[in-house]
Amino acid sequence: MICSGESERQIKTIYEEIEHVLKKEGILPHHREGTLDSGWLLLDFGDVIVHVFAPLEREYYQLDRLWNEAIRVVRIQ
Repeated sequence: MICSGESERQIKTIYEEIEHVLKKEGILPHHREGTLDSGWLLLDFGDVIVHVFAPLEREYYQLDRLWNEAIRVVRIQ
């Protein structure tokens, strides 16, 4: 999953809410990576990896383009 927030506060909230909701379902991340000041936070749930970007970092790394050939499961805007 690739998503982005417009501010550090929004990025942190997205990251924490995903982790919180999945934890309530008994799903814990295998690994966490990144810092707010890096503009990229990552949660690794095994089969699903969640990337939460700041806009500049999302544009720079272009994971959307890299995964363009993959089958889209869901898109939320």
